[in-house]
Amino acid sequence: MSNSTATPQLPGPVSNPDGEHKLQSGAISAAGSVVMAVAGSAPAYSIAATTAALIAAAGLASPAALLWCGIPMVGIAVAFAYLGKAEVNAGAAYSWVGRALHPALGFLCGWALVISATIFMVAGSLPAGSMTLALFSPENANNVPLSTGIGAIWFLVMVVCVMLGATLTARAQWIMSSIEVVILVVFALVAIIKAATGAHAGPSFSWDWFGFGHFQGTGGFVAAALIAAFYYWGWDVSANLNEETENGHKNSGLGGIIGVVIVFLLFEVFTIGINVMLPAADIEANSGNVLGALGEVIWPGIGGKILIVAVMLSTIATLETTLIQVTRSLFAMGRDKTLPAAFGKSHAKWRTPAFATVVVACVSLVLFIGSNFIGSIGDILSAAISSIGLQIAFYYCLAALAVVVAYRKLIFKSWKNFIFIGLWPGVGAVFMGWIFVVSIPSLGGVVVAIGLGTLALGLIPMAYYWRKGSSYFTRRPLNVS
Repeated sequence: MSNSTATPQLPGPVSNPDGEHKLQSGAISAAGSVVMAVAGSAPAYSIAATTAALIAAAGLASPAALLWCGIPMVGIAVAFAYLGKAEVNAGAAYSWVGRALHPALGFLCGWALVISATIFMVAGSLPAGSMTLALFSPENANNVPLSTGIGAIWFLVMVVCVMLGATLTARAQWIMSSIEVVILVVFALVAIIKAATGAHAGPSFSWDWFGFGHFQGTGGFVAAALIAAFYYWGWDVSANLNEETENGHKNSGLGGIIGVVIVFLLFEVFTIGINVMLPAADIEANSGNVLGALGEVIWPGIGGKILIVAVMLSTIATLETTLIQVTRSLFAMGRDKTLPAAFGKSHAKWRTPAFATVVVACVSLVLFIGSNFIGSIGDILSAAISSIGLQIAFYYCLAALAVVVAYRKLIFKSWKNFIFIGLWPGVGAVFMGWIFVVSIPSLGGVVVAIGLGTLALGLIPMAYYWRKGSSYFTRRPLNVS
């Protein structure tokens, strides 16, 4: 095999030939793309809100779940990088899967992202409100209506930032994510030292936590892997920003890969630290913010408060990146006329998808109000995480498969191509597809109805705009030669 990879061409979007409605090009730097990917995965929020659920599903195998889901996830990030080289498009997987596999599958990828991101607006805004209350009014931290109201305020602040342009968005992310990651790194180092040298309430660390021996059979592994997928989800916001990134065909994909690696390391360290430092009863009792409980053990008196700040910043930051993902996806779909054309219009001054942003904001606010009738914050998060996990597995699987199909003639040109275009993304596609199929029977009716029912709703607009003759549904293979 040779050691060369063909340089792909860069075709433009499906439609919009007059170029009237464009996004703000060059607003995101290469480093900013990494920051966006990290912020999208929301390390502090994911650890705080999801670790208890992961440990409940996998116990001491939770580090293994993150590892064995993280390896194929990097493969999927590599797939996004190669697909981004072939086409710079704000729709990302929506466009790539539509061209490499089939327009119907591409549309459903875009729809899955839009739905999962919209559901997350509730799952993310509630903790933003409860973390704010935990800092200033701890006795009200579990008050759903109050948390909803304060979370909605934070959400609207992020709506304004996203509306005013990618440059402002990037600056806000630099501030919030830098503070968050610095806090996490410091506490991670202290946790490692304390766990290794002092007394701890949980079991001593063992390397066999990374094996398969602690899983409760295949069902336990699948349940844990679905939760782990939610941990990582969001890094692909860098792909949705490729039209607004400097040298977007390269930097957006690289930013996603680096972002996945960074959050993987943070997730592993803190999951191990929580297992070692906290007893099982405390993890369960603090399921909504186990990171705050860990902070109190590491640094009594103030540690919990500092980590609550990290969680709050992380939650607010990921609300912003999720808004970016859903609005850019809607923008690409509107531009291609697979949804109302108004979604594909950008603001004349700010160069942002203004109409899409307003619509998403209104829908999300309605969902905030509706969430008050679901139950506790923990109940809402649990149902949202599992249903979003299904949709994540669906569109990540198809995106990873798309790169294998699109580059199939180049896979055996070199060992590099075989590993990074064929094998690794292929493993990611099989892994995510397997999780999607196998997990469905084990999930509750409500979770399946939310996860699959909302995905199936996408068939209605797809059929309508296909019949109207959108050019997106005309087969246009990705040109990668």
